[in-house]
Amino acid sequence: MTDEIADEAYQFMRAHLHGKIRFGEDRVDIRVAPTPSGHLVASVMVAMLRSVDTVLELPDDSDDALVLQVTLEQIDENGPDGAICDRWCIYHGEPPDVRWARIQIDAARYKGYFIDGQALMRENPFAAHEGALCKELNTSCQEQVIRAARASGEHLLIDPKVVGVDPWGIDARAQLGIARISAIPAISSVNGVKPWLVERAGN
Repeated sequence: MTDEIADEAYQFMRAHLHGKIRFGEDRVDIRVAPTPSGHLVASVMVAMLRSVDTVLELPDDSDDALVLQVTLEQIDENGPDGAICDRWCIYHGEPPDVRWARIQIDAARYKGYFIDGQALMRENPFAAHEGALCKELNTSCQEQVIRAARASGEHLLIDPKVVGVDPWGIDARAQLGIARISAIPAISSVNGVKPWLVERAGN
């Protein structure tokens, strides 16, 4: 397994934050959001937390999908992990359940390759500046976000709101869900985010 495959799988995961979760004999819809630590977070059912064999299928169980073997850890939205629960809501809106889980990726399968989970759990070095970056891009760069999304193969975004920024791309919430504008190669610094977006948009 090459670094290129791990990078491709990571970008695929970030572009598909919705899918199915299999636990026990059940398989239901789920939406996840990235966290600064590299874990995922989701609104979950009690039965998911009790399962010892849990699999995420992003976006489904087709041959081209990303399949993740995961471990769920219950967290409290009113405790120190409340910020990442809020992050899920910023990405997806109202949660379907009242319980929350931090999701560790143990292993993955993508395009016939097996990938160590740590390769997909990337800490965001821009996390401390992410709120300010989102605000700046939403204030002054909405048109560039729309054009950059189209250049990345996304659908036409209507009134997008940037909700996440990391070295590997930008997440924008729009009418059809989250659009991922991938950065390949990665953005080298916080100060490079806006110039990268402008260039990606073709300005």
